[in-house]
Amino acid sequence: MTVEEFRSGFVCLVGRPNAGKSTLTNRIIGRKIAITSDRPQTTRRTVRGVLTRSDAQLIVVDTPGLHKPRTLLGERLNDLVRATWTEVDVIGFCLAADEPTGPGDRKLAAELAEIQRGPVVAIITKTDAASPDAVAARLASVQQLASNVGLKVAEYVPVSAVDGANVDVLVDLLISQMPPGPQLFPATEDTDEPEESMCAELIREAALEDVVEELPHSIAVTIDEMALREDRPADKPLMDIHATIHVERDSQKPIIIGKGGSRLKKIGSQARKNIELLLGTPVYLNIHVRVAKEWQRDPKQLRKLGF
Repeated sequence: MTVEEFRSGFVCLVGRPNAGKSTLTNRIIGRKIAITSDRPQTTRRTVRGVLTRSDAQLIVVDTPGLHKPRTLLGERLNDLVRATWTEVDVIGFCLAADEPTGPGDRKLAAELAEIQRGPVVAIITKTDAASPDAVAARLASVQQLASNVGLKVAEYVPVSAVDGANVDVLVDLLISQMPPGPQLFPATEDTDEPEESMCAELIREAALEDVVEELPHSIAVTIDEMALREDRPADKPLMDIHATIHVERDSQKPIIIGKGGSRLKKIGSQARKNIELLLGTPVYLNIHVRVAKEWQRDPKQLRKLGF
């Protein structure tokens, strides 16, 4: 196959929080590279997944949900999304089938119309959670929305990342919109996300389960140390990982730890299983909890936490 026949490029998935972008990214790539949760604003960084086929290489960029920011972190995440969509070949505008068109959809559609510089594909996600009539109505409402704000949409595709419905159709469509070009990543690579970052995110994903009120937004995770234990034989490796869960207030620390350390133990157990699946090696995971006062609003703390 010549370079002229091979296609490669980047698609950025954008949408409101909880529009199903991360779940769809994982489905397209074929394994978990982005954490998922029912909590809005779970995604806090751009995560790139790489799908390589004989005829193309598609790089899927999962982004944080665009939202009305209440903190400096929120402002920085929105800035990250807007910077990302100016650097890609195609924008995948994700809208959940089981939610009505709202002000956030309209604002995002208007912004995309204003900066339109490449193809936009409207992706109606979560079709497994809505009836066929509801999906048809959502499609019609999104078409009307695009018309109202002057957004040119190349295609409208309803998909389900849960049961895989139409995902292959979407992938073929996205690749057809990519320019001819060479392979950009090794064929064996399905993400360029560092393992330490992925481990930190898996710990945060475990910590997000069952937490209440504002606490999900207050949680950040850093990896303090990560290395193979030196005194182990080659055929029985063990990865030592020391991590810190950061919360914003003293009152939040005992919530994460739980009575007698029960909740922290549950977080560690769940995270360790997922990290072992990621790394393919047994893991010893040690997690501490630390208070970083109002870190979402503090530029110095944000820098320390990698934002």
